[in-house]
Amino acid sequence: MNATTPRQSIPVTTTGWSLGDIAVRRVDEIELPRQTGPWLLPGVTPAVLDEASWLRPDFADAEVPRLASHSFAVEAGGLRIVVDTGIGNAKPRANPAWNGLDTDFLERLTAAGFPPESVDLVITTHLHTDHVGWNTRLAGGNWAPTFPNARYLTSRTEWEHWAATDLDEARTQMFRDSVHPVRDAGQYDLVHVPEQGHEVAPGVLLVPAPGHTPGQVAVELRGSDRRALITGDSIHHPVQLSHPHVHSCVDIDPAQAIRTRTRLLDGLADTDALLLGTHFPRPTAGTVRREHGRYRLLAEQGGENPAIGA
Repeated sequence: MNATTPRQSIPVTTTGWSLGDIAVRRVDEIELPRQTGPWLLPGVTPAVLDEASWLRPDFADAEVPRLASHSFAVEAGGLRIVVDTGIGNAKPRANPAWNGLDTDFLERLTAAGFPPESVDLVITTHLHTDHVGWNTRLAGGNWAPTFPNARYLTSRTEWEHWAATDLDEARTQMFRDSVHPVRDAGQYDLVHVPEQGHEVAPGVLLVPAPGHTPGQVAVELRGSDRRALITGDSIHHPVQLSHPHVHSCVDIDPAQAIRTRTRLLDGLADTDALLLGTHFPRPTAGTVRREHGRYRLLAEQGGENPAIGA
């Protein structure tokens, strides 16, 4: 454990949104360090932020965009589903901000009504370090699946890409402690995700979102009252609504990432569908509107632990 990474103190409230017969809750892990924004999105200068005044104060300060790590816990069709599992505790990581974390994420997940043993599905939007960390936890000195009764899902395209890639040591370590133990337990399922999407639970679809990685998916929630889209890293930050051509420094195919982002935003714009950002700081969600030839987010705060049908 890295003693220089103390447990963060974040209020233990669970924010969520009701979509009718589907409920979705944000489960916080950590707020990412202030320097994350300029590193991840180097094109986002103060001048770029100035062009979208609605970003402040929630999504940016005067100089940099704010980012966070959280999961989404979804109730749909009687199933409990976790979308992405963050950075994880006690993991050896090259990034000092992620190394040896000690957070109360599992307590938060349990408080949201999702104790680990109750989870049915874990959806991995893509196989990056900050999306798979809580796939596993230490048990008797070994890494074991955190969700012992769940099926873990990721796209076959994503899995096959990394299987054929010569990994550096940092990524090898991530697969060693957060992916391979789940595979070895027989809990990972690879899903073919066609252009029209693939339904993995009632009203829960995986939709292609390539560019950041070749097989990344976004998660569409089709509730009885409204629709929502969980972004994965197809949209890292709300500034990319105003500036869709701003891309992440770790996008494998930036041009494809821009096409994906534009397609997803166009499908959400001027509807009541919620955009749920996997790295958006609070308030995390909102509806997309066209404004002066660009997009913007109208934030929607959500409530505490929404019940289905609430």
